[in-house]
Amino acid sequence: MHELSLANEICRIAEANAGPAGPAAVRQVAVEVGDQSGVEPESLTFCLEVLLSQPPFGSATPRLIRQPGDVLRVSYLEVDDGRPDD
Repeated sequence: MHELSLANEICRIAEANAGPAGPAAVRQVAVEVGDQSGVEPESLTFCLEVLLSQPPFGSATPRLIRQPGDVLRVSYLEVDDGRPDD
């Protein structure tokens, strides 16, 4: 189950890039997953849901974006910066 290791690394990347508000402000983590990446999307989603619901996050959700090829990358973070919708 290498998806758990991948989910841990995705969370580490999200935590490192959350900005001044910190990982508790992360609302969504989007990950591009290629059809030939060797990743089981449902398993990765489950692992991310569990990890993102725990500290230092809080209530972040994963969003997997299916792509052709072997891509696997964090696409973007949605962070609550305290400003009204912009």
